[in-house]
Amino acid sequence: MQNKFHSLAKRPLTIAISAALGAAVLLSISLGMRSSFVHAENQPEALMVRQGPNIVIPANSPLRQRISVVTASQADSAHAVELPAQVEANPATTVNILPPLTGKVVALKVGLGDRVKKGQPLLVIASGDFAQAASDQQKARDALQLAKRTLERQRGVQQAGAGAQKDLEAAESAYEQALYEFNRADTRVHALGDIGTDLSGRGLTVFAPVSGSITALSIGLGQNVNDATASVMTISNLDSVWVTANVPENMLSYVSKGQSVKLSLNAYPDAQFKGKVSFISDVLQPDTRRSLVRIALDNKEGKLKPNMYATASFPVPQAVSASVPTSALLMNNDSTTLFVEVAPWTFTRRTVETGFEDNGQVRILSGVKVGERVIGAGGVLLND
Repeated sequence: MQNKFHSLAKRPLTIAISAALGAAVLLSISLGMRSSFVHAENQPEALMVRQGPNIVIPANSPLRQRISVVTASQADSAHAVELPAQVEANPATTVNILPPLTGKVVALKVGLGDRVKKGQPLLVIASGDFAQAASDQQKARDALQLAKRTLERQRGVQQAGAGAQKDLEAAESAYEQALYEFNRADTRVHALGDIGTDLSGRGLTVFAPVSGSITALSIGLGQNVNDATASVMTISNLDSVWVTANVPENMLSYVSKGQSVKLSLNAYPDAQFKGKVSFISDVLQPDTRRSLVRIALDNKEGKLKPNMYATASFPVPQAVSASVPTSALLMNNDSTTLFVEVAPWTFTRRTVETGFEDNGQVRILSGVKVGERVIGAGGVLLND
């Protein structure tokens, strides 16, 4: 009985020791695992390593698969500045037809869009003022003929020795005055137009002063013309046209008179036209701060029509420089930078000065030389 009690008395101690040993084992395991975790955390797989100003991408870094390294190429071709433009009729070959006198349109011989030749009849206006001018011409012609016959008769009498000298002088003076009056009346009629087939002189025929197309018409048959200063139609010779480009103020230095220009039009996407700068406006448009630059183009085929939209490409000569993809550029505060490879998979950031951009490539004026290798894409992954 005593031995049994003694055995039962030892059991709690054994249990306690076993429990203590179990706890120690668990603590040891826990500490070992924690030590293992801490060691893993202190030694992560590095994506990149900074060495002073340089950034090194280790061989096993996944960044190598996401970064593209390219060589800066040489750019020596001219840069093309493309600007919006519009086709216009040449003002030197565009004529607004004004009625010489007021009256009523009794015949309209052309329509909008018709092609006319120089000297072709355009319209006939019945005008009392023109009838008066034609009447004055006819009277002056009759007076001139009468004065001429009188002068010839007086000269015959004078040669026969029967006439006085003063009568001959008076006849000569009358003839000169009649001649001057006829010249005045005849000039007046021809300045207004021509009577044409209307012998009464009431029909004033207006003729085309130049060859071309009727591009505007503001008169109709039977309409009264009350304002002799208002144009009734416009004739434009479109054998040559102007393409007017709007050049911003800061690009005027790139444009010069006589400069060759390439032009493309929405109406002919597969065609390219060439011309030369004929005129550069001396005055900027106050609302757009742009200058009008006109390029003369031959248009004998009639493809170019006024008000067509176009794009003018002005070649701007450039010095030889390095060229990199636009995706290589990074913004760093207020400066433009990129990463240059100074050793295999070792890069340093450089600030660069950029020029014009063409077809996804940008010129580097300073900061990178031709032949240097740069990060062309993915450089943003190296940003701090």
